[in-house]
Amino acid sequence: MQIALAPMEGLVDNILRDVLTRVGGIDWCVTEFIRVNDRLLTPAYFHKLAPELLHGAHTAAGVPLRVQLLGSDPVCLAENAALACELGSQVIDLNFGCPAKTVNKSRGGAVLLKEPELLNQIVEHVRRAVPAHIPVTAKMRLGFDSPDGALVCATALAEGGAAHIVVHARTKTDGYKPPAHWEWIPRVQDVVKVPVFANGDIWSVDDWRRCREVSGAEDIMLGRGLVARPDLARQIVAAKAGEDVVEMTWAQMQPMLQAFWTQSVAQLTEKQAPGRLKQWLAMLTRNYPEAVVLFTALRRETDLHQVSRLLGMSHPVAA
Repeated sequence: MQIALAPMEGLVDNILRDVLTRVGGIDWCVTEFIRVNDRLLTPAYFHKLAPELLHGAHTAAGVPLRVQLLGSDPVCLAENAALACELGSQVIDLNFGCPAKTVNKSRGGAVLLKEPELLNQIVEHVRRAVPAHIPVTAKMRLGFDSPDGALVCATALAEGGAAHIVVHARTKTDGYKPPAHWEWIPRVQDVVKVPVFANGDIWSVDDWRRCREVSGAEDIMLGRGLVARPDLARQIVAAKAGEDVVEMTWAQMQPMLQAFWTQSVAQLTEKQAPGRLKQWLAMLTRNYPEAVVLFTALRRETDLHQVSRLLGMSHPVAA
């Protein structure tokens, strides 16, 4: 079983990747998508979104990071994939699942599921452009507005050279509305010879058990469920091994929040840092009543020192 941390645009940046991968249970993680249009990006741009490349393409906890590219130009994607490998990426991931309207309007993400031949061309071009030992992987949804083409799209990706495929078991039109249609995962696996990861609506160990039963997938990718329950991967590993599942307490969450805040203040602007903390806290309220209390106290707070005090930090951080 492999457990991956999903690439969530505007949420799982290098700061949250660092904090979450320290908890344990995560085998690898992915950058937020790096948008490729019509030019070769600069190394500085890659390092901005993937500073882990400066440290062997691993988080501080030693969890491997792969670079994810999003775009529709096979040649330009291939050139940027080659550069990402030169900068240290050990895997190249391709995004065919982003449901954002602005991304889809500019011919990126899930809208490409309408063009399986282009999917195949993109993977083929990238596969040829990067060193043979570096895997090229892909993430897709079941389709744009219907899952009818899911098997064709998955086949196109696999035949193009994808080493594995992560399937978010919803269409673009579904967005994030429950339920995820895990029953499509085995259908996808039946038509491709590469591993298929299940993704979508795994919020707890019980959800994972149901997903595995329905999908037959051993490998999974966790997104919002892991952000809202930072030890979910570790819980699943314990459950699979037949060990007792011990849930992280709010007291154990405190050092994580403080580390996240310290890095946010150091790397983001004074206006951005409180917002990113509140964004994560809002998701933690799903599982921690204490997060509701803290989120309420912080809701309108913008002063960095006051935020530090509310987080229980004896030495408030400074911008």
